[in-house]
Amino acid sequence: MSAALEMVNLAVVGNAKTTVVGNVASIGYGLAAIGPGVGVGIIFGNGTQALARQPEAAGLIRTNQIMGFAFCEALALIGIVMGFVYK
Repeated sequence: MSAALEMVNLAVVGNAKTTVVGNVASIGYGLAAIGPGVGVGIIFGNGTQALARQPEAAGLIRTNQIMGFAFCEALALIGIVMGFVYK
């Protein structure tokens, strides 16, 4: 059996009942990583614009960028952990 079939094995049983067997956590994490990825892009894109418009507030803007980045990455780490918790 190939590796792709081992990861997600769809089997039709009886009257078109479908069961999913395999490691679906990796697919779930891939979907969970989309949100934080977009969030990080928005944070640093808007932070760069803010620094260009108001360079004297660089310290405050950079601090807020780092805080937002940490919160977005925490969401990605929660997505990784949920794959192990709900096995």
